[in-house]
Amino acid sequence: MEGGGAQYNPRTVEEVFRDFKGRRAGMIKALTADVEEFYQQCDPEKENLCLYGFPNEQWEVNLPAEEVPPELPEPALGINFARDGMQEKDWLSLVAVHSDAWLLSVAFYFGARFGFDKADRKRLFNMINDLPTIFEVVTGAAKKQTKEKSSVSNHSSNKSKSNSKTESQAKHPKASQPKDEEEGLEDEDEDEDEDEHGETLCGACGENYASDEFWICCDVCEKWFHGKCVKITPARAEHIKQYKCPSCSNKRARP
Repeated sequence: MEGGGAQYNPRTVEEVFRDFKGRRAGMIKALTADVEEFYQQCDPEKENLCLYGFPNEQWEVNLPAEEVPPELPEPALGINFARDGMQEKDWLSLVAVHSDAWLLSVAFYFGARFGFDKADRKRLFNMINDLPTIFEVVTGAAKKQTKEKSSVSNHSSNKSKSNSKTESQAKHPKASQPKDEEEGLEDEDEDEDEDEHGETLCGACGENYASDEFWICCDVCEKWFHGKCVKITPARAEHIKQYKCPSCSNKRARP
């Protein structure tokens, strides 16, 4: 089943990859930024439900397609039945794993349908493999290699150039450094800062850190998020003493 009523059939490797990224972004949103709404929709009292991701980065919890065989491979059936029988984080991780499997099946269904050869299939897989899985995004495994950054308590996680310069000046006082050399050291510190954050992935959309974007870190799960993904502006962040992401806020609020 497809959202919006329009049938969409990607035919090239690039089109299939865009389709994959859109569906992936929607499912990540359901399991992170929109997790409270997703949790409520997965009522165990309802019939077999599936989590669908769409190419337009939207998600939906719905019954499986009625036609047999379906137009596309179907996601895992009955995800709602396990919701109350396990810890929420374990349930979300389980849904994430099945979502990863579904995304791959849809991508390679298109590949088979439109006659991708060995080189095309390999290229498609490599493009997909360069992205962290939904499971890695949801569990935080995708950013373990940059765990040391989680100790930074600055809520505006985007290290600004002014912060880099302040740190640089503290390490290299002006009195002891010629001006040109000092500027060179500041640039070097900024490059190191960019490298340090380069592997960071947004806990909501899964995309990489970019120095021109505002980020914020959850003080509970220590995941980093684009401000736009969690609806936090730099001005609002200035007044937040301890930030909790939507997932952690939801856990605290639910009995």
